[in-house]
Amino acid sequence: MEQTDNNLVLKMTQIDKRFPGVHALTTVDFDLRRGEVHVLLGENGAGKSTLIKILCGAYQPDSGEILLNGKPVRIESPIDGQHMGISVVYQEFNLVPKLTVAENIFLGRQPMRNGLIDWSRMNQDANKLLAELHVDYIDPKIQVGALGVAQQQMVEITKALSLNASILVMDEPTAALSDREIDDLFRIIRMLKERDVSFIYISHRLEEVSIVGDRVTVLRDGQLVGTVPVDKDLTIDRMIRMMIGRDLKEKFPKEKVDIGDELLRVENLGRGKAVRNVSFTLHRGEILGIAGLVGAGRTETARLIFGADEHDTGKVFVEGKEIKVSSPSDSISYGVGFLTEDRKAQGLVLKMTVGQNITLAALDTLFPGTPIIQPALERQVSDRYVRDMRVRTPSLDQKVQFLSGGNQQKTVIAKWLCTQSRILIFDEPTRGIDVGAKVEVYQLMTELIKQGAGIIMISSEMPEILGMSDRILVMCEGTLAGELQREEATEESILRFAMGGSCDNV
Repeated sequence: MEQTDNNLVLKMTQIDKRFPGVHALTTVDFDLRRGEVHVLLGENGAGKSTLIKILCGAYQPDSGEILLNGKPVRIESPIDGQHMGISVVYQEFNLVPKLTVAENIFLGRQPMRNGLIDWSRMNQDANKLLAELHVDYIDPKIQVGALGVAQQQMVEITKALSLNASILVMDEPTAALSDREIDDLFRIIRMLKERDVSFIYISHRLEEVSIVGDRVTVLRDGQLVGTVPVDKDLTIDRMIRMMIGRDLKEKFPKEKVDIGDELLRVENLGRGKAVRNVSFTLHRGEILGIAGLVGAGRTETARLIFGADEHDTGKVFVEGKEIKVSSPSDSISYGVGFLTEDRKAQGLVLKMTVGQNITLAALDTLFPGTPIIQPALERQVSDRYVRDMRVRTPSLDQKVQFLSGGNQQKTVIAKWLCTQSRILIFDEPTRGIDVGAKVEVYQLMTELIKQGAGIIMISSEMPEILGMSDRILVMCEGTLAGELQREEATEESILRFAMGGSCDNV
């Protein structure tokens, strides 16, 4: 049955937006119905973020019209958008870690009594809102920084409810959640739909679309590809074709590479309860996958190897020789690179240019014995990596904060290639990037191991671990619970180890 305009809470027509050197959106149409989840798909750089920033008032369109509940509006700022019932839950949460849950929910709108904040009422109101979402296990008096990612996300949603949001935009909401936490999020989305809250849902996890979505709109290169219903005809392959304009025949382009000599050996590595007696080896030409549930100690192990944290016990060997690592710069000098899971906070300097980020970790090698940087040489080196990595940027002088997620990730990888690292630790290498960019990262990983590098790949995505690893280590509660060869590994065997099936036997 055809929906009428009475069901539309939002209609964006012929939205156009240009930035210097980039036509970000070309006459894009988008609408949203009452009580639906409208999934917005597209590769990184397709225009999704620009469209959302125009909707919430962060950007102004060059042309086009926005109607809310059938009436034309001009959204001048994010505050304007909030007053009109539009809230955005970004992938990087907009919360103040040192403030309590209640303070974050009512920030700037605290209930007052006799000129002072009414703390009792604020905590009661916060608790009531949390209870409406059935997450009243979250204490409104606790500091947000003490909460896990899933609970912080619930605080963001609660804050949106306190603003009486009728349109809730969710940007990669499941990127850092466990399966159980994702189920809880989907429960809340279904509950809010019944209250006529409408969702714009952005995700690179295409398997989620059929679970949570009602309709899908796909953007490509700033243009509308189409809007389709979520039904049995909307397969993952069809969504990929719409997103990238071609079939993606090989999602995991894994090639057989001869495994060579030992590159890295870790013996009895430990730090408190987070990492306990971890031992393994990595060889030339090998992708060593590390799987496990959130909190299993995977990232903590990587940080110990790289020198970002100090280990209490254990030894690290590179090419058979024990190394003493007290800082990341020591590891870099031994040819170890670490692509962190949080590229924006730990992998990049967002205010610096693309070229400066690429050479940042290799300055001692490029300009030995001098604190003076030669700009011409720096540009020559970074330009080569931009071309090799196919980083989409208007120029080397573009600040990296303005690149799409996928191109930011390529820039981080280019940074470590520039150091000539032969041991590479990739922590969640494809988190938050689209399917096309994922394949490019996988192809790059294959090229690196062909050249004799060794890669440790930490990933929460089971298909990625199974599709790209030569060997898989599974961690549980800070220890190695099991090791699986590629040909014997299955989702079931990995989960059995990850959930403690063999923890007692390690």
